Amino acid sequence: MNLAGKAPNDILFVDFNQDFSCVSISTRNGYKIFNCDPFGKCYNKSDGGIGIVEMLFCTSLVALVGAGEQAAFSPRRLQIINTKRQSVICELLFVNTVLAVKMNRKRLIVVLEEHIYIYDIGNMKLQHTIDTNPNPNALCALSPSSDNCYLAYPPNSAGATGELLIFDALNSQAVNIIQAHKSPLSSVVFNYDGTMVATASDKGTVIRVFAVPGGQKLFQFRRGTYPARIYSISFSLNNTMLCVSSETDTVHIYKLTDEGQKEPQHSSLSRRTSSGERKYLTSVYDTLKSPLASATAAVGTYLLPDAITEMWDPQRDFAFAKLPSSSKGLPSLVALSGSSPQLMVVTGDGYFYSYNVDLQLGGECILVKQYTLDVEDSTPSPNGSD
Repeated sequence: MNLAGKAPNDILFVDFNQDFSCVSISTRNGYKIFNCDPFGKCYNKSDGGIGIVEMLFCTSLVALVGAGEQAAFSPRRLQIINTKRQSVICELLFVNTVLAVKMNRKRLIVVLEEHIYIYDIGNMKLQHTIDTNPNPNALCALSPSSDNCYLAYPPNSAGATGELLIFDALNSQAVNIIQAHKSPLSSVVFNYDGTMVATASDKGTVIRVFAVPGGQKLFQFRRGTYPARIYSISFSLNNTMLCVSSETDTVHIYKLTDEGQKEPQHSSLSRRTSSGERKYLTSVYDTLKSPLASATAAVGTYLLPDAITEMWDPQRDFAFAKLPSSSKGLPSLVALSGSSPQLMVVTGDGYFYSYNVDLQLGGECILVKQYTLDVEDSTPSPNGSD
């Protein structure tokens, strides 16, 4: 998450690694890596302004992008660092600013405003280049999975508002275009296995979850009645919950269960759809198996009828957490711990909050620990209070 100009301190960037076991931050002075459970700083490097720091799981491989225009710390320069050996593995220089970097064990993704570059992370050779519509917010997601190695981003086509293109990053081909929302997308994230993708629009009132690569809508959740900017969406590692943070002071947690939330089976869809619509849907699906140009052409002007896309009311949250007043309104990053029933929240003012989640009853989560990320010694506040 890019925090430049959004945080009341020197933090420029913050992100969890792929399994939520670590959190990394970058500042105008360097970058730090913290272990999440138990919490503690495990790496610190004062190396000038760093605008992006991304980890590859818990390995010593880290991707860095500069935050200044000095030759060594340019935002157009990407370095892959081995933190254990204190060495630079490779360096890539781009014409324009690097807005985001995504990694899994097979692919390295570099996002610029109008281009996405896909590299083989094993040899750092460029595999594919994607031209995109202007994407200043670097809206793009990469699955952590090496097997289901999918990329998701808004398609480069006219009239594609609210659409999401699913791209096979191993075979360099588009596999589906999902009509996710009616409004422009603001957030997209894969689950750990690369079998689901969650989306939100710039309205931020409804969160939707789709199957990957098929694109069937699986879940639909209500965040709130009034529009709000979504800051972060995250699946639990076991695919049982989804958490969402926004510009409000509430973090929502939803259950990914079969209790009336999944989309009706194809037999129900058939009863509500004309034979002509069914034939068209079949032809669209067949066409989507072809490369990017065919996929975009096939779906660029087609929107599913409201009768199909809105078959049930969105479900409300199962549990929620209230952020301390000092962090209200600031950008926040959320994740569910893979080792304990806890919600983790990192806020733009440099705090790491840990909440207990009652997996049986839900309800309000209890703040149990609070740490600071922007001082030399990170210690918990007494009783989890401010």
